[in-house]
Amino acid sequence: MRYDIAILGSGPAGLSAAINAKVRNKNIIVFGNSNLSDKIVKAPKVDNYLGIYDTTGENLKEMFKSHIDKMGIEITEERINNVYAMGEYFALMVNEKTYEATTVILATGIEYAKPIKGEEEFLGRGVGYCATCDAALYRGKKVVIVGYNDEAEEEANFVMEIASNVYYIPMYKGEYKLADGIEVIKDVPIEVLGDMKANKLILRNSEIDVDGIFFIRNSISPKYLVPGLEVEGGHIKVDRSMRTNIKGCFASGDCIGKPYQYIKAAGEGQVAALNAVSYIDKK
Repeated sequence: MRYDIAILGSGPAGLSAAINAKVRNKNIIVFGNSNLSDKIVKAPKVDNYLGIYDTTGENLKEMFKSHIDKMGIEITEERINNVYAMGEYFALMVNEKTYEATTVILATGIEYAKPIKGEEEFLGRGVGYCATCDAALYRGKKVVIVGYNDEAEEEANFVMEIASNVYYIPMYKGEYKLADGIEVIKDVPIEVLGDMKANKLILRNSEIDVDGIFFIRNSISPKYLVPGLEVEGGHIKVDRSMRTNIKGCFASGDCIGKPYQYIKAAGEGQVAALNAVSYIDKK
């Protein structure tokens, strides 16, 4: 099945894009968190959202959720690892599964977890962001999984079936549901080292000799998510129609730049959706 529009993100920009695309009878899929944006609920008071005075982030989130529920818009809780432009459509990769969409709207917010030293230098050369995608490359080898969420535990368990050794470094607190044989290391990664390929992870209190290192974060930088995407100053570069440099790919919200405001993001989501609809109709 090929969707008209795939929307990545369930914050104000992504939800605004979703409702505007749905109003125009487009077949959409929204990837994100069914609890919507975690940042919204942290706002103790919101006074600058037009038409809604003296509310809280929690209340605003509930109004957003009520709106999409009444319109029958569902959130697909799967993490997209890569988006590839295929000419007439986009392929969205979720581990071994692929979704197809004629257009894509990126509303991923901003990535707060900065890469550690050496991570970007060795990306694709021993460093990756999807362990289940690349596990076959590390059969019988030593692999480190640096997990920023409990989804990383599933990836570590999968890799354990193939690799000789798996080390798991949790960057969050909680109980870890890991397969037998996975060694948990509670330390902080500092730097990736190597020659032609990454072969060592330096931690605050130790170091590990490895063949592969995977960083499993909630989201990754857009320039790695969508190969070929033009990024400027850490934000996706768009025009006033929210078009990126890739035909059929649009972006909106915090990921395209400041100010990081809910109402600004919602407006950009609408613009992105309207232009994606126009793009599809012209095709």
